[in-house]
Amino acid sequence: MQGTWRWNVVFGITGVVLTVLFSIGNNPLSVIMLRSLYAFVTFFVLAYPARYMFAAILKPPAMIGEPQESDEAKGHSLDVTTPDEGEDLNELLKAQMQGAASAEEQPEMKGAATEGAEAGFQPLTPPQFVSAANKQPEEMAKALRHLTGE
Repeated sequence: MQGTWRWNVVFGITGVVLTVLFSIGNNPLSVIMLRSLYAFVTFFVLAYPARYMFAAILKPPAMIGEPQESDEAKGHSLDVTTPDEGEDLNELLKAQMQGAASAEEQPEMKGAATEGAEAGFQPLTPPQFVSAANKQPEEMAKALRHLTGE
């Protein structure tokens, strides 16, 4: 069964607290204590089926048809090597270079791949902000006062 008897005690104490809270204003202390004892026992016993249902619901499904590996073999080896893709990368670069060269030689062939190569990379050039080097000190002080709210 999932869990320990401590969970049952927690459920029992929860029952005691609820019983005391709901009957503190209507019953004398002796009745409250007796009903709290009954609530503890009832919640303690009802915690077993509740724990069983939670364990059945939260249990992960078993994989059917897959052999179980032994625990001894798990975690002892780790393959961290990557395959050598240098040759594939060289082939792609050669194909790109040949494609760009053939597009320059044959301008009538315009495809999606050659259009991107012809356009080339153009970096983003945002507009320049106004430099503060040629501003007068009075204008700079005025701008600073405006920004700080003075």
